Amino acid sequence: MESEELANWVREQGLDVFERMFRAVELVQERLNRACKALHDAQVPYAVIGGHAVAAWVATIDDGAVRNTRDVDLLLAEEDLPRATDALQSAGFVRDEVMGTVIFLDGADGKPSQGLHILLADQKVRSDYASAAPGVDRTVEINQKRIVELEALVEMKLNSFRRKDQTHLQDMIQIGLIDAQWPARFPASLGQRLQSLLDDPDG
Repeated sequence: MESEELANWVREQGLDVFERMFRAVELVQERLNRACKALHDAQVPYAVIGGHAVAAWVATIDDGAVRNTRDVDLLLAEEDLPRATDALQSAGFVRDEVMGTVIFLDGADGKPSQGLHILLADQKVRSDYASAAPGVDRTVEINQKRIVELEALVEMKLNSFRRKDQTHLQDMIQIGLIDAQWPARFPASLGQRLQSLLDDPDG
């Protein structure tokens, strides 16, 4: 569909696309808040990881550089999954599994893409990763949420190194959260990946 055709269709449908956009962001934030509160109240250790952790760290330096994300990614210890399941289900989430990954749908009709995506602490996400995910103790508290430590977050992004991970790393480089001293902190293969971004931060 061409741009003008799509704009006409939006008008015909009476859609307020900006309202839909803002509401989508609000729903993701509400989902994150509800999940973190449920885990906190149940005293289940956790860490916010992924795009929301990046956003939290970026916002400490430059809130204008924050990117919105629809994913809510959380780190849990495998032994805490039963307690986490009870806590999250009491908050309206429904446990499921997609391609071997534990997720929590936001209600019985929730979409996997809009659920909570769970990674297990101290385990490799994939066998070919250079290092395992961090432990749930590697967190700091920011605005009443447990956020994964910056160095651990960077290592996770370097392991995954998809296009969006590279973009997140570039964002952190550009505002000064990551500098030339950082590659030496990681296994050689990951340090080389980070160095390639430092050498060309604009991609």
